[in-house]
Amino acid sequence: MADSEEAKPSKGKVFVQRLGSTTFLYGVLMVSLFSSNQRLSLIAFGGLITLFGVLGMMELYGMAEKRYLKPFRELGIAIGVALIGSTFWALGIQKNPDLAFDIEIAILLCTVPVLGVAQIRRYTDEDKSSLGPLAVTLFGIIYVALLLNVLQKIRYFPDFQGHWWLMFFIVVSKMSDTGAYCTGQLIGRTKMIPRVSPGKTWEGFAGGIVFSVVAAWLFVHFADTPFKNVPLAHALGLGVVLGVGSVLGDLVESLFKREAGMKDSGSFFPSVGGILDILDSLLFNAPLMYLYLKYILPS
Repeated sequence: MADSEEAKPSKGKVFVQRLGSTTFLYGVLMVSLFSSNQRLSLIAFGGLITLFGVLGMMELYGMAEKRYLKPFRELGIAIGVALIGSTFWALGIQKNPDLAFDIEIAILLCTVPVLGVAQIRRYTDEDKSSLGPLAVTLFGIIYVALLLNVLQKIRYFPDFQGHWWLMFFIVVSKMSDTGAYCTGQLIGRTKMIPRVSPGKTWEGFAGGIVFSVVAAWLFVHFADTPFKNVPLAHALGLGVVLGVGSVLGDLVESLFKREAGMKDSGSFFPSVGGILDILDSLLFNAPLMYLYLKYILPS
């Protein structure tokens, strides 16, 4: 027991590690979105999105391996990097959303036969599993790489200052996490779904939505230029939708971790959990934000 207590890091050390990791991540994000140096901005954003893609897929496939699902780890990551990298090239460098869409479709269409051939090569009399490895590999590509590409589509959305919209999206989504944690710690009493995530409470859920709504209102109120065409009702509605979506995204990832018997999806960034712990709410919410920009936002 004494050894266990000694091995456990102090709260001060955890705070310093978390502060360092968070500062680094948001520092790179700010450079990638708002640097006046276009080349530096491209390198920072492309590097960050690719790093998240690789590490996120590694974590997801690692959890699958703990459940003996045997994904095609290297092949899945290679396809995911191809998806992310080609989309970044088409959007960030070529400034061509149609090209990005065509490349995505081509890669996804080729993914199924490629994985099928890989399964044929792996199949033996001793190991006859096929649906599990194929399904989890394809899911990893869609869940991590394809949804990260939606973040890129928001960043490079034409005519709507996408860098501001991506910042809005990230802050409003993450404020739900912050609000849920703070409110849950202070007044959380009623467990939400204990079989999935024992720490989440309905009070924290409500607090998370309030934080997201306030963050959305602050953006629209103080950053007038990029959000001048956004009605207040839209901003508040986005706050609610993204706040709820963040909680649902976190619960989905909690299912993966619970099945794999893990507290965090990884430990690449000290004291902030794994990459999927950082991305879960963003990946779940990204299609909602993109659809709003494409079909609902007033021109």
